[in-house]
Amino acid sequence: MGGLVLKAREIALAVLKAVEEGAYANIALDQFLERHRPHKLDRALATELAYGVLRSLNTLDWVLTSFVRQPLAAQTPWVRNILRLGAYQLLFMDHIPDAAACHEAVELAKKYGHPGADKFVNAVLRNVARRKEEVVYPDPAKDPVAAIALRHSHPIWLVERWLREFGFEETVRLCRANNRMAPNTVRTNTLRVTREELCRILREEGVQAAATRFAAEGLELKGFVSYRQLASFQGGLFQIQDESSMLVPHAAAPVPGNRVLDACGAPGGKATHFAQLIKDTGEVLLIDLHPHKLRLAEENCRRLGITCVRTRAQDARRLSPELNGWADVALVDAPCSGLGVLRRRPDARWRKTAGQIPGLVRLQAAILDSVAATVRPGGVLVYSTCTVTEEENYAQVRDFVARHPDYTLEDLRPFLPAGLDLRDTMRHGYLQVMPHDFSMDGFFVARLRKRGTVVLASI
Repeated sequence: MGGLVLKAREIALAVLKAVEEGAYANIALDQFLERHRPHKLDRALATELAYGVLRSLNTLDWVLTSFVRQPLAAQTPWVRNILRLGAYQLLFMDHIPDAAACHEAVELAKKYGHPGADKFVNAVLRNVARRKEEVVYPDPAKDPVAAIALRHSHPIWLVERWLREFGFEETVRLCRANNRMAPNTVRTNTLRVTREELCRILREEGVQAAATRFAAEGLELKGFVSYRQLASFQGGLFQIQDESSMLVPHAAAPVPGNRVLDACGAPGGKATHFAQLIKDTGEVLLIDLHPHKLRLAEENCRRLGITCVRTRAQDARRLSPELNGWADVALVDAPCSGLGVLRRRPDARWRKTAGQIPGLVRLQAAILDSVAATVRPGGVLVYSTCTVTEEENYAQVRDFVARHPDYTLEDLRPFLPAGLDLRDTMRHGYLQVMPHDFSMDGFFVARLRKRGTVVLASI
């Protein structure tokens, strides 16, 4: 496909096939969009189709199963995903006429399917179009798990878990939030420009920009084709980052001259934010296990004009003894189940299993124990995740404090904006934001102080 000019539906189809073969949706989509450079409308449609199908995968397959004689698994990957694309438009995209959805699917089947695939696709999708109002979903009163899983396209194990933890109404709200497109948010590089100045520059580039609700450096952008094509991005005036992620360095509250350790820090979103907060003075040591991710962090630093960040390839569970007591501030932005960012990674919900979580909990604990030794007496350790599970979040912090009595949880209210704490936990030292609370990713953050003399009282 490299030399072809692909339309939106073809790009979406190529992404779906690549994901079936093991690719990550966001990476595959970016690659196809960069390679084929569709105009703005086709780019938006390709994204909506690819991400929409991946979010709705179990619902689409459940509906299609009623209209095909052979299992979907028996179809070729091309035909299976053409059917999903067509069904998604018929079931979830009211602004696309049924006839157009069916016709375009048939054209794709002619191009990518086996002989006779076009007639098969046409018959199935026209049948779906005629009878889609007859589809009966499970009754929430009789089978709430199946009702939510199929109405809102989430795995059974996840719905079962959330029903136990949050109840029916909040589980539905959470699933709905995961099925919305995430906003495009960026963090102003305040070393070069103010948020107000960046807003003006972006508008001159034809981009709609508005301040985020909580993050002081954040902007939500609309009306652009690609970040990379913007002169303001190329000139290092902003970094792509979700609003919730921007709040984590503020919870640490470093000051100019501080030494900051960012464990598991690549590709450098929070490390470069730390650099802004300390005015590119002091030092930020960014540690990550993967050298290729460190190279991305180094590229970000060069683009943003940041000089105080240095990188080190190392396992955060086994940090060098020379770092003991080195850091004024340390961040463990831990590897986690990522259940707070499912709206950004539409294929992720189908890749995750309940069995993965205990291993992540053990990994997080090991990293915390290692990083704890790097904090000087009186220093601050911040723990954060982008998930919503109790065992990875508050229970993890509670167990850490039990193992490390020299650490105590600190009130977060002086460091984070008012209005965030819907569960009244910031005064206890931690915060859990759910994806349906605000229009930003779900995240957890806790601030811990190591006992001892505070050299810099403002941290």
